Formats: sequence, C-alpha cells, structure tokens
Amino acid sequence: MSSSILYLHGFRSSPTSFKARLMADAMTERGLAGAWACPQLPASPRQAIDMAMDIARRQLEGAPDPRALTVIGSSLGGFYATWLAEQLGCQAVLLNPAVQAPRDLATQVGEHRMYHSDEPFVFLPEYVDELTAIHAPAITRPERYFLVAATGDEVLDWREMRDRYAGCRQRIVQGSDHGLSDFARWMPEVLEFALGAEPVRPQ
Repeated sequence: MSSSILYLHGFRSSPTSFKARLMADAMTERGLAGAWACPQLPASPRQAIDMAMDIARRQLEGAPDPRALTVIGSSLGGFYATWLAEQLGCQAVLLNPAVQAPRDLATQVGEHRMYHSDEPFVFLPEYVDELTAIHAPAITRPERYFLVAATGDEVLDWREMRDRYAGCRQRIVQGSDHGLSDFARWMPEVLEFALGAEPVRPQ
C-alpha cells in the first residue's frame, strides 16, 4: 500500500495547476497533507529530476517498500515520473505523459511565460540533451504504472502513450483534452491506485 504522493507538473506549469490543486485538496481532506509533495520544478530537466529525486528519497525514508511512494506526473512530469519509477522502484501515475520529450520540446527552445503567472520561462537548447539523458529505455514491472490518456489530447498523441505503457494499467479517456479538464472524474481512480484504497470506478 502506498502512503506518499509526489506530484510533478508539466512544461511551464506549476503547483497551482488545476490537477495539482485538486490532488492537494483531496490529500488534505484525507488527513494526508504531510504525505503530499508538489514542488515548483526548474526549467532545467537535470535540475528538475535532481530536485524530484531528493524529495522522493526523503518520502521513502523508513518505508519498507519503494511502492510506498507514487509519483504522479502530468505531461513532461510524466516523463520525469517514469524515470524516477525506473530508478527507485516506486509506483507512477502518468497523466497524458510526454513519451518523446526530447523530440517534442526541441521545438520549444526559447523564451516563454509560465501558464499560471506572468513569470518568464526560458528553455535552453542544452535542456533537450538533458531530457535525452533521462529517457527510460523501457518500462519494467508494468504493474507499478497507471496511465491516464485522453484521446482528445491536442498536444500529444495518446496512441504513443498507450503503446509506451503497454501492459500497464490504463484508463483511456474518450475525448477530454491535454490538461484533463475532467480530471475530477478520474481522480478517485488515481487515488485508489496511489494510496491502496478500495477500488473506485468512475460513474
């Protein structure tokens, strides 16, 4: 049974994203605020993965089984979550994950703005190489993974997600969008997987 969650947001996103706030509130309502972590990730993938690894290791301190931690990753965060799960042996939930992040984000080099603020966000050319360095070549022990992929994702191809996580638990959402604006409907199933609660099926 898992007891801690590390949530990793997507490209140019933040802990104030819609899904992250829903999850944080749900954990607080369950009295599990202390088992929840959702850091603001730096633009550098190397720095982001180092930060996430440090937090994950702290969350796992004293845990008898690495599956006591579930890393939930949205979009680029799903790319990071996969790497962490392969390194640590923990669980991972992937929400419309970036499967080929180096390819997809090579087109995003340059200056941007954060989605939830007016703060600048700069994605440097070398960050593409940093992404390549943390690409997990294969999924091992697929029972540790849960994919939530929307066929209506306007940014990433859900079929790549389905194929990348073949053999893993999957919830293929018909329609929806990249941000999973209907995430409240699927969140109980995510929490059931992450926390080991009784199975919950969407209505």
